[in-house]
Amino acid sequence: MAKIFISGEIPDIGYSLLSVHELDVYKGEKLITEEELIASVSGVDALLTPLSTKVTRKVIESAPHLKVIANFGAGFDNIDIEAAKEKGIAVTNTPGVSTEATAELTLGLMLALVRRIPEGDNLCRTTGFNGWAPLFFLGRELTNKKLGIVGFGKIGQAVAKRAKAFSMDIYYTGRTRKTSDIEEKYDATFMDFTELLETCDVITVHTAYNEETHHLFTKEAFTSMKKDAFFLNLSRGSIVKEEELVEALQAAEIAGAALDVFEFEPHITDELKQLENVVITPHIGNATVETRNEMAKLSAQNILSVLEHKRSLTPVY
Repeated sequence: MAKIFISGEIPDIGYSLLSVHELDVYKGEKLITEEELIASVSGVDALLTPLSTKVTRKVIESAPHLKVIANFGAGFDNIDIEAAKEKGIAVTNTPGVSTEATAELTLGLMLALVRRIPEGDNLCRTTGFNGWAPLFFLGRELTNKKLGIVGFGKIGQAVAKRAKAFSMDIYYTGRTRKTSDIEEKYDATFMDFTELLETCDVITVHTAYNEETHHLFTKEAFTSMKKDAFFLNLSRGSIVKEEELVEALQAAEIAGAALDVFEFEPHITDELKQLENVVITPHIGNATVETRNEMAKLSAQNILSVLEHKRSLTPVY
């Protein structure tokens, strides 16, 4: 029987699958600290961790029996991959299962932003309004607008599929151009990054986070966008230089922004909270019952595969 530590509570299906082994689960209200994590993994064979937990070199080196780190999330920038490789520890993630939920939230945030739904809700709950009027509380339509998708993987494509239902024109950019069959499937046109910024009415980010995409969106990017364009980020917070996004919004360089992720997460820049043309949500892109159950299931299956000396289902490397 192996020892497994889970550094944050997960859906019950995960516990059920792993119950053949000895489980220890961190149930604190706050995120587990590095010191607590080090103390908890010293004798374990497997670690299942949410992507909000930093698995540093120090943590990895304190776990001599560790065979697998199963990340509860598609990303894995919270884990010191090089340290894990050096120790021969398998690292897994949960790609794919978040696609539909994240795409749905993207369209929800898009509508909330351009139609000013949170502003309207707040108005109705506070001062109220004087009734319908021709020029009152005008927003924008998505119909016939140009949507620019930065990162056209599974999530970006799922967003495109939904956006077509709003009669949006689809453009995308990324490191490589997709095959003609994918472009035809989504009626999507490839553009380089600069052209996409200058052309599109709504820009949504779904690219992977790495050294190349760190601070991909800075003052230069925002000033390249149309002044009536909207910006969304549902990828990773550090893709955006948050201070310069705030400056662009305050200077009306762009029309508004919707963010589900933040550069200094879980801290949110105070100025973002004060701007009416900003919609913010607490990193809930895949926060649905259905998706989180699938993530728990896949994380557990990855651990079981490695403990049974098999290849994991979704290895990071």
